[in-house]
Amino acid sequence: MKAKDHSPKLDRQLGLFDSTMMVIGIVIGSGIFMTTGLMADALPSASLILIAWLLGGLQMLAGALTYAELGAAMPKAGGQYVYLREAYGSLPAFLFGWVAFIAYLSGTNAAIAVAVSEHLGSFYPLFSTETSMFSFGIFSISGGKVFALFLIMGLSLINYCGVVFGKWIQNIFTVLKIGTILLFAIAGLFMSSGHHLDLSLNPTHMGFGAILTGMGIALVAVNWTVGGWDYITLAAGEIKDPKKNIPLALLIGTVVILVLYFLINITYLKAQPMASLAGEVKVGEATARVLYGNGIAGLFTGVIIISMFGSLNGNILVGPRVTYAMAKDNLFFSSAAHVHPRFHTPGNAIIIQGIWACILTLSGTFEELITLVVFVNFMLWIAASSTVFVLRKKQPELERPYKVWGYPYVPAFFIIFSSAIMINTFIASPQQSLMGIGLTLLGIPAYLYWKKK
Repeated sequence: MKAKDHSPKLDRQLGLFDSTMMVIGIVIGSGIFMTTGLMADALPSASLILIAWLLGGLQMLAGALTYAELGAAMPKAGGQYVYLREAYGSLPAFLFGWVAFIAYLSGTNAAIAVAVSEHLGSFYPLFSTETSMFSFGIFSISGGKVFALFLIMGLSLINYCGVVFGKWIQNIFTVLKIGTILLFAIAGLFMSSGHHLDLSLNPTHMGFGAILTGMGIALVAVNWTVGGWDYITLAAGEIKDPKKNIPLALLIGTVVILVLYFLINITYLKAQPMASLAGEVKVGEATARVLYGNGIAGLFTGVIIISMFGSLNGNILVGPRVTYAMAKDNLFFSSAAHVHPRFHTPGNAIIIQGIWACILTLSGTFEELITLVVFVNFMLWIAASSTVFVLRKKQPELERPYKVWGYPYVPAFFIIFSSAIMINTFIASPQQSLMGIGLTLLGIPAYLYWKKK
């Protein structure tokens, strides 16, 4: 008779509301306040920009519906890692976890923390990344990086002490960002800037090739801005009634995001002429200045800080669940599989991720790493979503409380559409894409090392 396992386990403490706030809070960071200006530079047509958001939104929704089936069928910590392992084996699963830990998740955390510091520097120069606090010869640490370190460590500690603390921070900051974005967007729709919104399809008479290229660039920007909706599946092991709540959280969360994004983009396009929008990095702040004046525009920085803070907390909460799942399969440091006996969190995995994110913050390499793995992230994202087809054949007996609506067309649309953007990313940045593949392949020796232990 097998003895009962009395070791501490992850608790299911995330309800439907918590999970939905996680989806929304992680996705909405700083991107929506920046990307439209970059899109306008490549695609100077309000109609085509809105079409790009619509297409990206449909892609996101198709992906969410696909992941809903996988998450409900396999509600375990690790999300995509679990799906890839069950469909393709341990090596592809490990490479996903490797890229997530080494570059994507940890690098994103470092990038967001530094971005929060940079925006705080607008109010308090001490927190600027340009202000040096410590100097050792040629080595210098800015006040902004010090603040970013404390932010990463502080939120890591909060999430270490229990999911309940992390989820409350997430809920509060996500509700705040939804409210402020909705207020800004709706108010902007009814306010006049003196600019007429031109909804003609091609006002600048671009050639078909230029439109196609511009749409490709715009869709990459959209994908970057909507990225992260899938992260909720990483924490599937801590969601209450996951067979029902994972699909609902993904569906409700993605729909809310799409509505907010569409409304705020209409406000951007209505408030400013295309010539002003094109190339504008701080498009949200610039729009606020046009509509409300300099005073309100300054406060808009606070909205962005709130948005990024919530996104960072969500990443720190869900990210360590990947390395936790890897460690349970003996494919990472064994200590990362430890669940805190009191807090019921993967405490060591949280610490390991926090330390690595801090190292990336100090080194300043996080932007380079993220750039390198964009192509690879697309590739693994597509591979994870393709498991819905593989597992229906491989594990037909698997209980599927939710089956993706429109199968096989909806997941196929997501895969084909994402593949097109992935190819476009490779064509635009072949060197970085190949270097990203190289970084990913460096995970193979690490895999073999842990496999032999």
